[in-house]
Amino acid sequence: MRLGVEAALVDGRLIRGDVEIADGRIAGFALASPNGRGLAVPGFVDLQVNGFSGVDFLETDADGYRRAGDALLETGVTAYLPTFITAPEAQLLAALREVPAGSDGPRILGVHLEGPFLSALRLGIHPASARRDPDKDLLERLLAAGPVRLMTLAPELPGADVLIETLLRHEIAISCGHSDAGSAEANAAFDSGARTVTHLFNAMRPFHHRDPGMAGAALARDDVIVQIILDGVHLASETAKVVWRAAERRVALVTDAIAGTGLTDGSYRLGGHEIEIQDGVARGPSGALAGSTLTMIDAVRNLHELGASLEDAVGAATEVPARVLRLPSVGRLAVGLPADVVVLTDDLEVERVLVDGRDRVVD
Repeated sequence: MRLGVEAALVDGRLIRGDVEIADGRIAGFALASPNGRGLAVPGFVDLQVNGFSGVDFLETDADGYRRAGDALLETGVTAYLPTFITAPEAQLLAALREVPAGSDGPRILGVHLEGPFLSALRLGIHPASARRDPDKDLLERLLAAGPVRLMTLAPELPGADVLIETLLRHEIAISCGHSDAGSAEANAAFDSGARTVTHLFNAMRPFHHRDPGMAGAALARDDVIVQIILDGVHLASETAKVVWRAAERRVALVTDAIAGTGLTDGSYRLGGHEIEIQDGVARGPSGALAGSTLTMIDAVRNLHELGASLEDAVGAATEVPARVLRLPSVGRLAVGLPADVVVLTDDLEVERVLVDGRDRVVD
């Protein structure tokens, strides 16, 4: 089967010609395409999705995952991490057990646990009553309950080093976030094996010229991937430009989407809490930002509009987040890899989505 496209984005390079798919995998590219239309790019990879289209992952079941997955596909996401914010242990264990082992929609790569080992000073919307100091036994219980693939923690907390060692032993990626860490503490965590930062600048110690904190430490290194929510709300455009210029090919776009994403303004749930969306902005009762209503295709467009090349903007939604999880077969188009493909129009609209070479409906 050929896609009938004009070009494809292959390992970060724009290659003219059509793409061929056989047995669910990429079989060839740069093929003759006299009437080809559109651009084939890797399916988007989202490391932080709290919910989507009316579904809150912390409180849903298999049917909810199916409904949210169908809606995610329409935005170009073919692989993602359902994300659970800080919650009581029993609730986290129950949610982990509900994660489907397989999916007919986008690939569920595992769970992102955003907590509960976070700084009491930088909780944001996370409930203080469920926050916990580092506890290795609790961590082991969480890991045993379901497919944890990424964990956000505050590295400055006493005992966080033990959690990092445990997570590395289980081959789980570590992200630093919701943290009051200074640059020395952040660098110590990066040196120990943490490889990324959760929503850079949000819910962390502010950057100061004599105290750059975690944000400054991450931007100054070459081996740390920084995640950003590029919705025009979480970061000013000038801040986003600074991040891009400092960390160009190690920026991972995330949506931090909540249940109301893809729907109208109104009241929705996030981890059991009521969230109000007004003018597309999600906030909790105290006014704190509570995730976003961003979609990944919009994040790609926003990054491109800030000056990133289309190749790099797509890479920030595909290959870079896949690097966080060390999954070289995800977020890429190459011969022999699974055909998880998004076809974009010239206006960067999602026209077609395939998972394992199989077409999915896009409205």
